[in-house]
Amino acid sequence: METQQESTAGGRKRRRRGGAGKRQKASSSSQQAPPLAAPSEAPSQPEKRRRKAGEAAAISKGRKPTSLLEKMRARLAGGHFRMLNEKLYTCSGQDAFDYFKSEPKLFDVYHAGYQEQMSQWPEKPVNVIINWLKSHNKSWTVADFGCGNAAVAKNVKNKVFSIDLVSDDPSVISCDMAHTPLEPSSVDVAIFCLSLMGTNFPSYLQEANRVLKPSGWLLIAEVRSRLDPNTGGADPDKFAEAISQLGFSLVSKDMNNKMFVLFYFKKKEKSKVVENIDWPQLKPCLYKRR
Repeated sequence: METQQESTAGGRKRRRRGGAGKRQKASSSSQQAPPLAAPSEAPSQPEKRRRKAGEAAAISKGRKPTSLLEKMRARLAGGHFRMLNEKLYTCSGQDAFDYFKSEPKLFDVYHAGYQEQMSQWPEKPVNVIINWLKSHNKSWTVADFGCGNAAVAKNVKNKVFSIDLVSDDPSVISCDMAHTPLEPSSVDVAIFCLSLMGTNFPSYLQEANRVLKPSGWLLIAEVRSRLDPNTGGADPDKFAEAISQLGFSLVSKDMNNKMFVLFYFKKKEKSKVVENIDWPQLKPCLYKRR
């Protein structure tokens, strides 16, 4: 009897061990590693810069940052934009060109902050200018000084020379706006949309005068506070008078928008540029620290 019981117990143990082995095999087969995803193509260096700048703008523009890291990134992005914005308003065009040429990623940071600021405006001056161009001759050649993301060129059928300090877009001419590679009397419309930022801004307008054809148009949109004498800005009439002495006639002035002023000038057929023009000082448009 003892031998039979031992034999029976041994069989049970063997069956239990066999069942456990089967369960272990089933368990190991069900926990197979998932297939690896195919490696994605690494983004280019300009694309990385745009992503980082876009992420910083998205934090300040979209949902409120929640984590400490996001809050730090948002504050850092805002601080960078204020610093770069002040740099552009308080140095010459050549200094700004050299600065951003040595650190092109900073220009992406600036434009991300600029777009975030523009998103808060009820109406954007670039859209007003685009609609004006669409309502005029599509065969006109346009020079967009300080083009940013080249919105004008992307939204009109005209031939557009997009000009700015730095750009990843090969269609944009990167240069100091006081010295462009455009031929004399080669364009019909010159645009400055919130881009008279350097301390030598009159030289930008002189360059526009050089490349414009006789009877060509000069469109200038500027932040309203820069042309408000009540808040330390320049007198808009004196500003228009200085440009008239450069060889232009003021066709119209739009001051209906609370954020910006828009001037429409036309180059005179024949005119003598006044020497030693008394240019008014345009107040820098600086943002307060938050």
